[in-house]
Amino acid sequence: MGKFVISTRKNGEFQFSLKAGNGQEILGSEGYTTKAACLNGVESVKKNSQDDARFDRLESKNGKYYFNLKATNGQIIGTSEMYESTASRDNGIASVAKNAPDAETDDQTA
Repeated sequence: MGKFVISTRKNGEFQFSLKAGNGQEILGSEGYTTKAACLNGVESVKKNSQDDARFDRLESKNGKYYFNLKATNGQIIGTSEMYESTASRDNGIASVAKNAPDAETDDQTA
């Protein structure tokens, strides 16, 4: 079972990461100025992860693969780690789609 972990960055911004059942991060967020905005980001991932068209499959300059999850307005709401192959990246996308909808939220800022 996956979970969203909410934490605070050194600059005071809030961020979330979606972790798989094994604890590995599968999606990380941008920084948010408020916790409420960060929680909205979590809800957006839960909703948008169910639409395969919301995932941008990309290749970095160094030849590694990653993906972005976008909201309906086109804004990036999460970015994956770097993968060695397209198959691994696609497994990461499948993991987000599977884990996000029912993931609990672990607020480590409280």
